[in-house]
Parts: sequence; C-alpha cells; structure tokens
Amino acid sequence: MSSKDQSVVGRARRPRRKAGTETGTPEQERTPRPGGRPRDPAIEEAILEATRKRLATDGYTRMTIGDVVADAGVTRPTLYRRWPNKYELVVDALHYGLQKQRESYPSFDVDGMTPLDAFTEAVRRLDPRYHNARAMGLHGNFMGEAEREPALFEQMRERGNRPRCEELKQTLRHLQDAGAVRDDADLDTVVILCFGSYFGDYLQTGASTPADHAERVVAALWPTIRADEHG
Repeated sequence: MSSKDQSVVGRARRPRRKAGTETGTPEQERTPRPGGRPRDPAIEEAILEATRKRLATDGYTRMTIGDVVADAGVTRPTLYRRWPNKYELVVDALHYGLQKQRESYPSFDVDGMTPLDAFTEAVRRLDPRYHNARAMGLHGNFMGEAEREPALFEQMRERGNRPRCEELKQTLRHLQDAGAVRDDADLDTVVILCFGSYFGDYLQTGASTPADHAERVVAALWPTIRADEHG
C-alpha cells in the first residue's frame, strides 16, 4: 500500500469492542498470516466509499457491516482484516472523505490575491458539500448520533469541521496582519457565521450550494470587518 493509502487508515482509535458482535471480529481473523497476498488499495477504497454512502443514507446506528460488504462487493473477512469494528471503519471513512476533499481544493496563495478574493476563497472552502454532495446528510447523521456515540461526533468536529474553520481564521489573521482587516474584528464570530451559512442554506433550500454563495456571504460581511483604507 502506498504512503497515501496508509494515511487513510489507522488513525484515532477507541477501545475495541468484544469479538463476535456486529462491530467486532477475532484477532486471528483480521491479522493477515505471513506470506498472504498483499492488501489491494482498490478494495479498501471500495469499502470506504460504500461506508460513506451508507452513513449518508442509513446513519451510523442503522448501518451494518453486512450492507457495507454487499455494497462494496467484498466479504466480511476481507473487511475485518482491515477494520476490527464498525466504529473504526467509520472513523477511517470520515478521514478518507476529508482527505479527498482537501485534495480537490485548488492552490491557495493569500499573498497573491486581493484581500477580498482571499476571504472569498477561504469561505468557499468551508462548504461541507465541496466535492461531496452527500456531506450534509453525513453531518446530520453524525449530529444525530451525538448522544449515543459522542466520540464519533467529536471525530467529525475535530478532524472535519475544525480544520476548515481554522483555515478561514488563519486567512483572516493574515489579512489582519497585512492591515486589510480591522484589528478589533471578531474573527471567531465571522468564522461561525460563514460556516453556518452553508447549513442555513441547505436547511432552507435542500438544494446544492449556489455557485455565488461564498461571494454573497463575503459581500455581507466584508464591510463590517475591512480596515478603513480598504473600504
């Protein structure tokens, strides 16, 4: 497996569940024997893609390993050799999707852009639906599991939402240092308003993100945070 493929799996882990349940399997079943065939990255990607689709349609609680392996066209032992339980599979599926999304972003050179364009691009990259039309369903399902599976919800917040929001905040800080944004601007609130605008739009319309959504949000907020000389 390439280093890129290896980065998809093996991240934040929760204590493993007992073997012999829907979410567990014996150690000897999921540990390849010496001399066995090497893992196929295409199989792992098929399983992760199937998991993400099931999460969006069924949610974490209703999603079953049986459904995932059927959708991916693999067997249970094939999946369990890679993931010991449903929770760890879902965590890696989340990381996989976020990695794919970040790889789809265009290059972002703040210094080579006008302050308004840099702000707009950073807001555009906040969109959960960027590269994934099912993202709002995934977010809704993870939020619905917040009480039953708080660690899973934390994964979404810390590994998914926080990096997006931090990128926008860092962009605004950069513009602040350059004198384009007021020193007293409440950057945390600006980030919340920008990120929340995507959820508000989806809840109101149920449609895909409008092409000019980032521009409209920035047009409403920029006059309140820009430095006077950039007015």
